[in-house]
Amino acid sequence: MINPAFQYPIFGTEIQCPHCRQTIPALTLTDTYLCPRHGAFEADPKTEELVHLQSGRHWRQWEGEWYRQHTHPDGIRFEIHEALDRLYTQGYRATKVMIAYRYQELVSAYLERSNPWRGGNNEAKVPRLYGLPVVFSPEHTEDPSWDVINFALEKEPGVPVRYPYFRLFD
Repeated sequence: MINPAFQYPIFGTEIQCPHCRQTIPALTLTDTYLCPRHGAFEADPKTEELVHLQSGRHWRQWEGEWYRQHTHPDGIRFEIHEALDRLYTQGYRATKVMIAYRYQELVSAYLERSNPWRGGNNEAKVPRLYGLPVVFSPEHTEDPSWDVINFALEKEPGVPVRYPYFRLFD
């Protein structure tokens, strides 16, 4: 008799669609999940990534949430902008952005590097995105979440607010 676990993709019998968060079923004897709104997603057991077959976008999972793995700087910049907007609508303000080290080469050319109106201030040398200081996660870290998540926001002191697409750090 065939083990039922081998009849489904690596993430089990169903997952949440990374786009709409609707629960979607796995197709038996395949590595595919099918969302009625967004189409097919293929699970790659070697990389543990979920690939949207129509767009080629990749996701990885951390603590039950899907994180898109970016290949273009506009994708991660847009994601950070959306997170900042969500935070602002909740009544908070970010004070710093920490981006996963794996994106350093991808986004570095797009960071603001100087603020001539501040004169010789050392703060002007800190790279910025949307006016916020940017730091990168350590290249070699024992925290495996940085292999999956894309960025974290530091916010002004107050009640912690968490979103599934990024982490806040205090």
